[in-house]
Amino acid sequence: MLVQFTVGNFLSFNQKRTLNLEAKGISELKSNISTFKTEKILRSAVIYGANSSGKSNLIKALERMREVVLTSVRLNDSDELNYSPFLLSTETENQPTFFEIVFWQNSTKYRYGFEYNLTQIVNEWLFTGKSKKTEQPLFIRTEDGIGVSEKFKEGEGHESKTNDNRLFVSLVAQLGGEISKNILVFFKDYNVLSGLEHNDYTGFTMRMLHKNLNGCEDSLKLYQKLQLGFQDIKAIESDFNPFELPKDIPAELKKELIKDFSGKKSIGLKTIHNKFDKKGTIIDSVFLDKLRNESEGTNKIIDLSGPIINTLQQGKVLIVDELDAKLHPLITMRIVELFNSPEPNLNNAQLIFATHDTNLLGEELFRRDQIWFTEKDEQEQTDLYSLHDFNLPDGSKVRNDSNLEKNYMRGRYGAIPFITN
Repeated sequence: MLVQFTVGNFLSFNQKRTLNLEAKGISELKSNISTFKTEKILRSAVIYGANSSGKSNLIKALERMREVVLTSVRLNDSDELNYSPFLLSTETENQPTFFEIVFWQNSTKYRYGFEYNLTQIVNEWLFTGKSKKTEQPLFIRTEDGIGVSEKFKEGEGHESKTNDNRLFVSLVAQLGGEISKNILVFFKDYNVLSGLEHNDYTGFTMRMLHKNLNGCEDSLKLYQKLQLGFQDIKAIESDFNPFELPKDIPAELKKELIKDFSGKKSIGLKTIHNKFDKKGTIIDSVFLDKLRNESEGTNKIIDLSGPIINTLQQGKVLIVDELDAKLHPLITMRIVELFNSPEPNLNNAQLIFATHDTNLLGEELFRRDQIWFTEKDEQEQTDLYSLHDFNLPDGSKVRNDSNLEKNYMRGRYGAIPFITN
């Protein structure tokens, strides 16, 4: 489970800012909390903010940290790191980016982080323990070298083998270290998705439906609950048909595809609809092509259903930018409820997403500590804060019975566009 994530000197984030999923001592919506090893952690978090305020950059930061961790082992000595510092300050444009994440993995709590620039890992650290007061270091890396504790014996003797541009935890995991492998498993198990470009996830859902994998039945239940109009969905294998290629595809590319795929089987998703006579009686079923015959919103739900169900079943973390794009507010609400409710979310899965859908604020879906805002200051630096921590102009806190949607749109909590008349 994800507990905290901190980012600094990355894209629009200049100063360090922390997304904290530790539940605060407030009374509302206690079912939105998972109790894990006596620690209370939020099942979901929603991020609001104006366009270009940094919502997507927070999600990109989570994705970038994951990318650096998982690809580090493949780097050669001379390879450059994917480095995107805050460029609007002379103090930070050449300083290292900061990432740190606190999480539970296999009943153990870790705090792992690193700082890096274009050519090297400047600092790296791994601690374990239930709190900062009681945690102990497993290893600490600085520009002077790597110090390994007795509790991290798997790292002993590998300090000098670590290239400047490679993470120590990734190297030790590659060499068989058990603790290091657990760290990498956490990063593999959290998924960052785009709510706009969702076609990349069709294959995952298609394989699940075609092979009747675990999660297939739950996906079908989700479609039925959301009342998308079709009765069933099938992944059907068929011969490659060149006439099904898009009409506007370039002629040369079309020739190559026909050459490569002629005589081969392809798998497509077909939705199954009822067919009626003039009296409204069901007389047959009709198979329709998902991509050509279903709406953009229905296509998105089907594409994302695989990752959503897999996340719920495996107790993973799902991070989505623009979750509400192309979806009716009621459907977005139902997806959120899957994660906030203890019954379908039996394995402490988490959902973190960015949205502009203010309807969600008026439906008592979220606690005040689950609602987060991004806002840029005069120097175009992104600030990140929760509704729970926000102070009103008179110094008071936001009440739990406030009209959150109305007050947000009126600008009482900040994080909205400033549009002149």
